[in-house]
Amino acid sequence: MVAVIKTGHSIHRILNYNENKVKQGVAECIGAGNYPVDPDKMSFTMKLNRFLKQMELNEKTKRNSVHISLNFDVSEHHLSKQKLLEIADNYLDKIGFGEQPYLVYQHHDAGHPHIHLVTTNIEADGKRIDLHHLGIRKSEPARKALEKEFGLVQAEAQKKVENYKLKPIAVGKVKYGKSQTKMAIQNILENVLNPYKYTSLPELNAVLNQYNVKAERGTENSKVYQTGGLLYRVLDIDGNPVGVPIKASLFYNKPTLKFLEQKFKENVAKRTLFKRRVKNVVDKELLSKKSSIPELISALKKQGIQIVLRQNANGILYGITYVDHQTKCVFNGSALGKRYSAKAIQERCLPEGVSGQDLLRHPDPKQIIGLQPQTTAAAETKEADKEVQSATIPTGKENVLEVLTQAENTSDYLPNQLKKKRKKKKKRNLNNNQ
Repeated sequence: MVAVIKTGHSIHRILNYNENKVKQGVAECIGAGNYPVDPDKMSFTMKLNRFLKQMELNEKTKRNSVHISLNFDVSEHHLSKQKLLEIADNYLDKIGFGEQPYLVYQHHDAGHPHIHLVTTNIEADGKRIDLHHLGIRKSEPARKALEKEFGLVQAEAQKKVENYKLKPIAVGKVKYGKSQTKMAIQNILENVLNPYKYTSLPELNAVLNQYNVKAERGTENSKVYQTGGLLYRVLDIDGNPVGVPIKASLFYNKPTLKFLEQKFKENVAKRTLFKRRVKNVVDKELLSKKSSIPELISALKKQGIQIVLRQNANGILYGITYVDHQTKCVFNGSALGKRYSAKAIQERCLPEGVSGQDLLRHPDPKQIIGLQPQTTAAAETKEADKEVQSATIPTGKENVLEVLTQAENTSDYLPNQLKKKRKKKKKRNLNNNQ
């Protein structure tokens, strides 16, 4: 069993999220704790007001809403509603929320069975339940105890077999602009934004793009960009945006640019310890044998590391990002060091179209290794030169005339070794000649 705890400022938003799932037919409210009536006899307002009344007892506490999901192994679909309620009751009791009002929702929109618990940390006497390190202090011991008590598959075993591998959005099934699009994106965001450690929007997109989702700010002249907004949208199989973009503020957990910028700062330190693993895996693969970039990508993928290549319109590689799904860390090549940048990886690998098998079969392997393609640096330099030249060409008639009549200073472009040494002229003694 895996427990995911989220806290927030709006119980209304959390409750609305679960109730919308019920309306869509992909969830049901199967139980309630410390409520006067059964959940099937309560309206949305009745469910909400029970929380709001208790929260009024402590208006100083702003983070007063708790949203927990308990996720089970894919083999545990046999768990009945009654058994799920027993697990929920025991879990909440063990983490100190047994006397709190709470609702239990069973969701059917994922490949594994899971339930959502909605509650508040404001107690009946107005005191506040401390949420600091709730997961480490109370949730983890409770999870392990329940796994033994109910005979559940242990979370450590689940991680090894990757039962919770997230599936990309099925683009063909999405009805753009409809609630299904928002729900599909929300599901991806829930499984990426908090678990993964990224430090920039491109790094985040390196993960999201694998699930056909993209976060974008729009063009610099757009209203969204100028107001610090953020949009999420679905991508087709070629990586092109399709359908209607959805504002970040419309998702229940508010994954806005402001939220992401805070995550960027926090993740810088969090991911530091995991750099070594990615570097070691890359080095081991390239030191043991000579591989092409596709072979390197394939080898790293087997070890849970996805390589994302960034290329310009001409197909020239200019950037590389490593997504480690095992440690949930994302690194641009430059963040790992020069040896892991796009330029270095291209130089350390075999040329495009050449495999390790070709190297073994070739009578003179050095010839193949010597056929390196144009390096990234050279390509970028050429692109930069074009930009500089186009930027300095005069447009006015007078300026064009000046350029055409200006003498060329060709000596500036000659290496020092090729420049002829000027012979020193002997000074004439004017007095002797007179």
